[in-house]
Order: sequence, then C-alpha cells, then structure tokens
Amino acid sequence: MYILVIEDNPDLVANLYDFLEPRGYVVDAAGSARGGLNFVQEKVYDAIILDLTLPDMDGLEVCKRLRDSGCDTPVLMLTARDTLDDKLEGFASGADDYLVKPFAMQELDARLKALVRRVSGDQSRELLRLADLAFDPATLQLERDGRSISLPPIPLKILALLLRQSPRVVPRREIERRIWGDTRPDSDALRAHMSVLRAAIDRPFDKHLLRTVHGIGYQLVAPDEIQGQPALSCRPGLYPAGHAGERGAGRLPLSTRHRYGGAADR
Repeated sequence: MYILVIEDNPDLVANLYDFLEPRGYVVDAAGSARGGLNFVQEKVYDAIILDLTLPDMDGLEVCKRLRDSGCDTPVLMLTARDTLDDKLEGFASGADDYLVKPFAMQELDARLKALVRRVSGDQSRELLRLADLAFDPATLQLERDGRSISLPPIPLKILALLLRQSPRVVPRREIERRIWGDTRPDSDALRAHMSVLRAAIDRPFDKHLLRTVHGIGYQLVAPDEIQGQPALSCRPGLYPAGHAGERGAGRLPLSTRHRYGGAADR
C-alpha cells in the first residue's frame, strides 16, 4: 500500500515510517503542503495522511485543493484539535477520516486499511469511460464503440490504471510499481503488454486513445484533447494560476531526507 504523509514534525514522520514500513506500506513524506501537493502531481497513492497545521498552508486548504483538482485519494487528517466543529470542518474540506493526536499507531493502521477497503469497494462499482471506450471493473466487461473487447489480466489492469488517471501521463516506473509491486518485470514486459493493449483498443479503430510519451510513460486521452496538450498533465489546479509550486519548501537535513521529503520536496 502506497501512503503519502504530509506532516512537518520529523519525529512523528520517523515514527510513522518505522511503524508502517515493516507492515508492508511504502511511505513518501513531505514536510510542507507544497511538497505534498507536488508528490500528488507525480505519483498515485492509496491514501494520504495529512496534518492539519502545516508551516506554509492550512491542511484544510490542502484538502480542498486536492478535491478541487479531481484527486479522490482517501485523506486521513491528523490534528490536535478535537472539538466537534473542528472535525466537521475537516470533513467539509474533503477529508475521509479524522484522527486526534496523540493516537495509537495500531488505530492509524486500522483506519488506513478501512479507508482503502472502502474506496476499493466503491471503485469496483464504477464505470470507467473515455470517449467511446467503456470498462466495468466489477464485471471486467470492456467495449469500444459498442464492440466487446477481450484482454488478458495484466493489460486489463494497466487499462484500468490509465483510465482512472486520464488524461495524466503515467510514468513507466509508476505503472510497473502499481502492477507488479516490488517485483520488477523484465525490461520489455511492460512494452509487450502495452502492445497487446494498443492492438485491442486502438488498432481496429480510426481514432487512437493510447498515447506513448517517449522517455516518460503512457497516456489515455480522448482524440479531441490531444491537440496542444502538455507532455506531463498530472493534476492541474493544485496551485493558484502562475504559482511555481515552490519545490524547495520543507527541506530537511541530508541525514533525514531518505525518509522525509524526497524528490518532490526538494
């Protein structure tokens, strides 16, 4: 399970890292709101742990920006504020759950798993669409232009990932991580599966949906959206117009950066 922690207390982040990693979680951490928003632009997470009080932006505003940008990743909000009004405000901003500090790590673990189970159940009932392509994750039924399409399991998983992220360009390494986990496939495995996918959903049709962004990854995009699209369309709208993202915010000493901050916070 891939978790993003947006928290400015390095001791708490270290404790979260030490507790969650042995239990199978892969943890990225950002010490600032802007660092966390950058991570969300670049990666897909199963859940986000978000502190309410951050040095550069209120956690409520961070949550609102995530939701306004179309990010539906479950958010577990951490805070020392424990009044009913505080909790209601957190839920109104888009948070899925609310945990008051101090808390037991075991409770955090249980709440994360419950959030991910809930979202997985919701996704199994959704219908994914792009232009004339439609995929039902519950029945595994895939159609384009009313024609039924059959795909092997791995290309089908890749298709579902790209549909959920469309029109974002999904990097190769991210696809490999989401499909195969820590077991890295052969260098040509992903290319072979993408070829199968392209042959099924694009080759028989006049307009193509699957796009290769060389040196980066793959993208599913409707034909009328391709013109003028930037090379990387992660999740727009996280920052106000003209905002650069301030990637230097929240930087920690080199000795802790392996577990706190990472590339998106540098």
